[in-house]
Amino acid sequence: MNNERRKRIEAAREIVQEVKDDEEAALDNMPESFQDGERGQAMQEAIDALDDALSEMDLYDFTTITDQFDTASTG
Repeated sequence: MNNERRKRIEAAREIVQEVKDDEEAALDNMPESFQDGERGQAMQEAIDALDDALSEMDLYDFTTITDQFDTASTG
């Protein structure tokens, strides 16, 4: 994988992290009664899903995909 692709993958990861951080901050700034309500629970589910996505991104080897794209583009 070339440096440009690595940078793009890292940029995508950073965007997901920023969105997760923003959602956590918004949840933390809500009154506690709202945090425990339906909206707060939905926000927490979104935070958990974003956290899971980040974990998956850390585990996945994107080299396989980019190598396939390289092969396809030279064919």
